[in-house]
Amino acid sequence: MKISVIGTGYVGLVTGTCFADNGNDVWCVDIDEKKIERLNRGEVPIYEPGLEQMIERNVQGERLRFTTDLADAVRRTRIVFLCVGTPSAPDGSPDMRYVYKAAEDVARAMEEHTILVLKSTVPVGTAAEVRKRVSAVTKLPFDVVSNPEFLKEGHAVDDFLKPDRVVIGTDDPRVALIMKELYDPFVRTGNPILVMDNVSAELTKYGANALLAARISFMNELANLADRVGADINQVRQGMGSDARIGHSFLFPGIGYGGSCFPKDVDALGYTGKNAGMDLKLLAATNEVNRAQKRVLFDKISARFGGDLEGKRIAIWGLAFKPRTDDMREAPSLTVIGLLLEAGATVHAYDPAATETTRAVLGDKIQYARKQYEPLKGADALAICTEWNEFRRPDWERMKGSLKQPIIFDGRNIFEPARVEELGFEYFGIGRGRKLDLSQARG
Repeated sequence: MKISVIGTGYVGLVTGTCFADNGNDVWCVDIDEKKIERLNRGEVPIYEPGLEQMIERNVQGERLRFTTDLADAVRRTRIVFLCVGTPSAPDGSPDMRYVYKAAEDVARAMEEHTILVLKSTVPVGTAAEVRKRVSAVTKLPFDVVSNPEFLKEGHAVDDFLKPDRVVIGTDDPRVALIMKELYDPFVRTGNPILVMDNVSAELTKYGANALLAARISFMNELANLADRVGADINQVRQGMGSDARIGHSFLFPGIGYGGSCFPKDVDALGYTGKNAGMDLKLLAATNEVNRAQKRVLFDKISARFGGDLEGKRIAIWGLAFKPRTDDMREAPSLTVIGLLLEAGATVHAYDPAATETTRAVLGDKIQYARKQYEPLKGADALAICTEWNEFRRPDWERMKGSLKQPIIFDGRNIFEPARVEELGFEYFGIGRGRKLDLSQARG
């Protein structure tokens, strides 16, 4: 099939590349000329395992192209995916300007029946609004499909190639067949392609992300309670997850969720509820707990040093909001670092992929390390903010010899407390039963 993808951000780039890898002819479009120039030089603007090699292979195979000419791309294709951003406005509502403008631009360019596919995460009612706006621009026939993405950063290529399910929102059986044909190569193992109306498809995306976010916030609150009562949240998690009704996924406590999806989508679903005359209390609590959780690691650090961090040097492992990505949007590390700097500490940090994206946010407020053990030299403590695999089996003797004091604050519970303490470290995790008088924390 011939496909155009409007927007070469995270979702658009993965979507276009994976469709091309399955034999389709794909034109990826963006208004950012510098980004398109970089892509045409073979430079990939995001960090996603496996994506760079896949782009190179499909560009060489002449199945994947990058352009700023939206009209030309639309005229060459019958299916157009809208993958532009929907950032949050101050009131939590998604900013839909880019989606609507892209849809109207497509309407001006199309010369035959076209299927507009909403891949961006959009609120309930967007398909109807897009249909209305496109109809005001063109009299040509078209269809609007809601096809939400379910991509996890760091695993996006695998998620696209082997989806748990594909959701297609349309009321037209003929369009549903075309979309099924497009996605059939990705569900050969039998995972479902679910066809439903547009509104249900739109709500499915927000509902899935909000539920996962709620599980994370619940476990974080339970972990904080475990610290108060002396329980080990890891044992609690295993006991809970063994219940088939609950399962083990998204039961890992830490220092809060970040990224481009969960915070924004929880807010957007809450905004949808308000528009429908409902106050979705659980959603409000989910984000409130998450905001508070992002400072828990700082509170533990501050309490351990008696509320006085002036002049203390804190090493940080992990900056990105999750491993296998360089994404710093809503990253908990930014909250931890901001509070440390405000308290008078200095920060020396290492991340395998997110140094430059962090530098774009923080500038020279902190020191950046090129190697994993570099930040530990002379540091008063190590704080772990992202659970990269390379942190899980460190050289303990090298760590102890580098740190001024052998203290670890493990914000992702990647170490076992008993083992670390046996090696001579003072260890503080999240909900691992090590009590601290948090009234000593500064701020």
